[in-house]
Amino acid sequence: MKILIISGFLGAGKTTFIKEMAKKTNRDFVVMENEYGEIPIDGGLLGQEQLNIWELTEGCICCSTKSDFASSVLTIANTLDPDYLIVEPTGVGVLSNVIRNIQQIAYERISLLSPVTIVDAYTYDRCMAEYGEIFEDQIRCAGTIVISKNPWTSPGDAAPLVGRLRELNSGAEILSTHYSLQDPDWWELLLRRDFSGAILPPQREEAADLDNLGLSGTALPGSSHLIVFLEDLIRGEYGDICRAKGVIRAGGCFLKFDVVGERYSITGFSGGMDARSVFIGRDLKKNRLRKLLLPGFVPKPGPMRPQSPSRAVSRGKRAASDLICNDF
Repeated sequence: MKILIISGFLGAGKTTFIKEMAKKTNRDFVVMENEYGEIPIDGGLLGQEQLNIWELTEGCICCSTKSDFASSVLTIANTLDPDYLIVEPTGVGVLSNVIRNIQQIAYERISLLSPVTIVDAYTYDRCMAEYGEIFEDQIRCAGTIVISKNPWTSPGDAAPLVGRLRELNSGAEILSTHYSLQDPDWWELLLRRDFSGAILPPQREEAADLDNLGLSGTALPGSSHLIVFLEDLIRGEYGDICRAKGVIRAGGCFLKFDVVGERYSITGFSGGMDARSVFIGRDLKKNRLRKLLLPGFVPKPGPMRPQSPSRAVSRGKRAASDLICNDF
């Protein structure tokens, strides 16, 4: 899991930048949102983009809740296992502290990318005058500085602010044109530039061009929900899945499922294995699978689609009566 920090002072446009990045890269993200206000707002806005949001609202991740922050990062890595975790600190967070907190838990499966800081040209002088220590830290620790809002009418108008930013951070890439105008290669480099600034090689594709997703702690409300899920699975609702298997908690019991092509089977399970599942195929709808199968993302129960359990199991290898569960 690679971690990209998107920093910036309050109101600089961090959330809007993340939404644009999700559209331009089409990558599988989890976003850790550290809200400053008592009522979280930005997480809901990001959720509209079908992103997985992990909100931390109690304190700032650079200071008082850093142990909770580290624990949350490890939990995301071990359960959701996304390709990328986007960390959006509160606007008054000290970027250097956030970086140190992540570096303390980094290992071969968790690495830090070069941080991005968003700067609002309209409020630059006020932020520097009133919150200079925090604001300077966000600029000095960035690998890329993006000017999100500006009053300029020609490219030359940006030179004074770019010069001031360059004095604080001579090694950063400074983008003065609006990020929405950048081509996909620019966005891709944000996800391939490691903390030292080196460009990582593109991710190697699997030999058969297959993707996979492993989930731990999978659960559904009941056995009939599992049948409906597997019917949707083989119809392609969650991507072109050629193989899936696992153990899932279904109501008050554990069930084992196995999917090959357009056929599936369900059996009772009483072993000691934890509830976990794996899905292999192309164009996997990873966010949809996580939201459905992981307890933290399960939507509120709604009406089931009009499909009888007996019809739903018709493609399976076993009848519903074979299941070791009483919640039909």
